[in-house]
Amino acid sequence: MSTQRPYHHGDLRRAVLDAAVEAITEHGPAGVGLRDLARRVGVSHAGPVHHFKDKAGLLTALAAEGFALLADALDATVAAGGDIVELGAAYVRFAVDHRAHFEVMFRPDLYHRDDPALVRERDRAGAALADGVADRPDPELASVAAWSLVHGFATLWNTGALPRDDRDPEAVVRAFAGRLFPT
Repeated sequence: MSTQRPYHHGDLRRAVLDAAVEAITEHGPAGVGLRDLARRVGVSHAGPVHHFKDKAGLLTALAAEGFALLADALDATVAAGGDIVELGAAYVRFAVDHRAHFEVMFRPDLYHRDDPALVRERDRAGAALADGVADRPDPELASVAAWSLVHGFATLWNTGALPRDDRDPEAVVRAFAGRLFPT
């Protein structure tokens, strides 16, 4: 009986990214290792290295994917006529639904921050947020304030620092963002 793992895998890159999301959800970004991910997807340890080179390369790809997903969510909110409050709710929904991505995206010490795909998607997400405050008296200050508000809330929610009870995080952020950023 051979214990050698198969070289070919349907879509190894995707499988490794999915396994990374699972591992980060379980243990946080520090608990991710390429060898463990290879084991999770059933390939040799060289498989993930072929696609990502190292852990930072893997987390770069995951962060870029996260920024793309966030930008898509924000763009859809804008296309649906959403205002700054709805953009905030979309941001929180993203953070809750894609917690592993969210945990990596804003930790540039974990990845290659100058990666072209990452920069492109991060800028696209940032542009969607900036568009949401373009009508404010001081758009740059409003952008930082709105982002800090929803990012801080999402982080507190995800880490369990806020009571979970039966409250909907999007409804909570709509309530206080609506007071701070009246339309």
